[in-house]
Amino acid sequence: MGDELPVAVCGGKGRAALRTPDDLKNYGVRWAIDTAPFAAMSRLCAKVDNSLVQDGYDLYHHVFVLSQDGDWAVIQQGMNGKERTARRYQWLSRDDLDVTCEPHTGVTCDRTEKTLNLVAEESGTARDATMAFIRENPDKMNDAWKDVCLSMPERHYITPGDVDGTRLNKIFRVLHESHAATYRDLIQIRGVGPRTLAALTLISEIVYDAPPSFKDPARFSFAHGGKDGHPFPVDRKTYDCSISFLKECLDRAKVKDREKIDAFRRLAQYERRALG
Repeated sequence: MGDELPVAVCGGKGRAALRTPDDLKNYGVRWAIDTAPFAAMSRLCAKVDNSLVQDGYDLYHHVFVLSQDGDWAVIQQGMNGKERTARRYQWLSRDDLDVTCEPHTGVTCDRTEKTLNLVAEESGTARDATMAFIRENPDKMNDAWKDVCLSMPERHYITPGDVDGTRLNKIFRVLHESHAATYRDLIQIRGVGPRTLAALTLISEIVYDAPPSFKDPARFSFAHGGKDGHPFPVDRKTYDCSISFLKECLDRAKVKDREKIDAFRRLAQYERRALG
């Protein structure tokens, strides 16, 4: 729609997601605004959902939506190849947004899993313990990890074999020398990914007695199936219930008559395509 719609929709699926910073930069030139902070936020949202919410879903879709006034939203989608299911992560800009504590507007999926959720409010003590740990001497940090490996129960979500000890020792020094002041600074350090954060969280639990949350942030979804029948076949009865629900919502919506009529017309078109 060009300049008719004053909203930038950047990124997309697969390789298109990697072009999000360039897409934002192009809009910045067009609108004469600095989009560097939004590109940084785009990367941060992806880092959070890929590393701090360890739920078994790998991100493959990332869209950053930006208005000329600076409001933004992020929609990301992850895929669990083994289970052949997907889930969606939604973000919306707000003044009190803390990207490391309950940042999502919603996480939707049709099933929940045991999840290492480092952005849960209940993981606050684990995040604080991690920050205290990285301020220790790196040699002491490495000794602590060796002690944890010896005392780790078999039932734990991570084992010594899941972590490269040599690499972890190197990243300990990088973390200490980075002088990260906040957990947000920590997760933005190059090389700090899911395994490093899981190892640090394990130390927080066993050494500092600060366990993380394993509560899955996912709630529910209106996804009823894919175009190819995956992750599961289309259930027409469920489609009917969802469409009826949306019709009721539209009927109760406090909008102008013309807008309501147009919305009903679009919903009818979707219904014909879906069930036709």
